[in-house]
Amino acid sequence: MLAVLQLIAVLCCMLFAGAAIYINVVEHPARMGCATKTAATVWMPSYKRATMMQAPLAVTSFLTGVAVWLLGGGLAWLIAAGLIGLVVPFTFIVVMPTNNELLAPERDLASAETRSLLEKWGRLHAVRSLLSFLASIVYLVSLIRP
Repeated sequence: MLAVLQLIAVLCCMLFAGAAIYINVVEHPARMGCATKTAATVWMPSYKRATMMQAPLAVTSFLTGVAVWLLGGGLAWLIAAGLIGLVVPFTFIVVMPTNNELLAPERDLASAETRSLLEKWGRLHAVRSLLSFLASIVYLVSLIRP
């Protein structure tokens, strides 16, 4: 049971981190190379689809990481779970206001303000990438050195 929970925690965290890093390194810079209206237009469906994938991965990794810790997996499992778990409140408290501004129906998608919000979103999303990457490293170290 412990090994299964460890596998799920690590796999979900690494999938989250990979997707988040891909967004920051590839997808968002590519869309920002387009006109602002195009960048904002493609950001919207991408954001919604990524949320459907990433939110369950973060929550699952957090819960299984905590379960491993509770089953005697050691403090590192709790630390890793905490790092990936931080992604959720960070998203709701810090990133969501920017998301809501970008998704506002009255938003001028071609405006300089929209471009600025997209740039801000990229920086905020990088925090999610960093947290999940750090969690992945801690999880992996925990697997290698129990």
